[in-house]
Amino acid sequence: DNGPLIKIGDALIGVSICEDIWVENDILRSQVADGANLLLNLSSSPYRLGAGGERHTLVAGHAKKLNTPLAYCNLVGGQDELVFDGGSFVTDANGEVTASAEYFREDILIADIILKKHPAARRPTAVGRDIIELAPSLKEKPETPAVNRRKALSEDEEVYEALTLGVRDYAGKNGFDTAVIALSGGVDSALTTAIAVDALGPENVKTVYMPSPYSSPESESDAKRLTDGLQSGGVEMMTLPIGGAMNEYDKALAGVFKGEEPGLAEENIQARIRGAMLMALSNKFGWLVLTTGNKSEIAVGYCTLYGDTVGGFAVLKDLFKTRVYRLCRWRNAKAGTDIIPQSIIEKPPSAELRPGQLDTDSLPPYDLLDPILAEYIEHDKNIDEIRKLGYVKRLVIDVIRMVDTSEYKRRQGPLGVKITPKAFGRDRRTPVTCRFIDQ
Repeated sequence: DNGPLIKIGDALIGVSICEDIWVENDILRSQVADGANLLLNLSSSPYRLGAGGERHTLVAGHAKKLNTPLAYCNLVGGQDELVFDGGSFVTDANGEVTASAEYFREDILIADIILKKHPAARRPTAVGRDIIELAPSLKEKPETPAVNRRKALSEDEEVYEALTLGVRDYAGKNGFDTAVIALSGGVDSALTTAIAVDALGPENVKTVYMPSPYSSPESESDAKRLTDGLQSGGVEMMTLPIGGAMNEYDKALAGVFKGEEPGLAEENIQARIRGAMLMALSNKFGWLVLTTGNKSEIAVGYCTLYGDTVGGFAVLKDLFKTRVYRLCRWRNAKAGTDIIPQSIIEKPPSAELRPGQLDTDSLPPYDLLDPILAEYIEHDKNIDEIRKLGYVKRLVIDVIRMVDTSEYKRRQGPLGVKITPKAFGRDRRTPVTCRFIDQ
């Protein structure tokens, strides 16, 4: 089937569907040969970094090769981890973009298209092709906007818009009016909250600060400054201390843990108390819990199963930590003020589960860790290939081992917006049970 031909006035439109223009076939060529003087591709092409440029190159190539204008109409909206970014556009017969629509929002694109009849075109009826003839639905030609080319987005802006649309549609389409976020005073929960406010409105975002005896006064003040500054009316912040619950766990486990030094088990209990508190709020009020973990932490397992991984949607799941910092700075620049306080962006990251704890106690600095993770996860490079890029082999081995042994945590985590070409879950799944260890 080479797709339908639809006649509207002087336009004979060859219609194709999404993948028809991405795979090798004769659909478009056959439509033009049978007289089509305008090609229309109806697409559901999901967002990922770099996808927009690929689409423009592909569509322009088809239009130029066939000497026929091509209108590319793309879906917009979120569905689970996928975000469809819109950005529909029209190219002329030379492959030049003449009109383009907004990204990440619904838009009506009105464009003037020069229609020409191809001299060598066959009569469609002569080759047995049916034509669907439709009467023009508009009696008068609509006015073409003076500016018909929407501005291209910067990389940070398009990532932020994708996350915002993903949150808005996941919540709305699944019946959630309100989202709740655990605030730590750190950069991940700050960015998650900013995105949620932009997606849902400040009145539909609740935040919870759950201090332990190890939480610093600065963390609480940073969390308060964040919620006060996000919108003119601020965002609600509840404070629910977990010290009492920690004491009850200590008493309950005292006999079993007798003679053992406090360690990871006690640290993870804190995260799980917080997770239980969030889910209690969700169950009681019907709020959607947004988790705040980033791709760096999820990759190496620097997270607590049934603790900070608890939730319905993982907003930053496909963002490395270094990208989180970039987006915080971009959002502040867009606002023209520090809606995410500089003190949050500048302080060393810490889970604050024990006195003086820093992420670098357990992990390499993120500006060193993230490039290694990107090479291994997104570019499929092995240890030797990554080492040849200038990284110490022992470090590369350790990082890859953390990634491989943390698959069981990732399998049990919530959905999150796909940003990169290879996101965890949908794009990258490895066996949990695997004895092979790359050396």
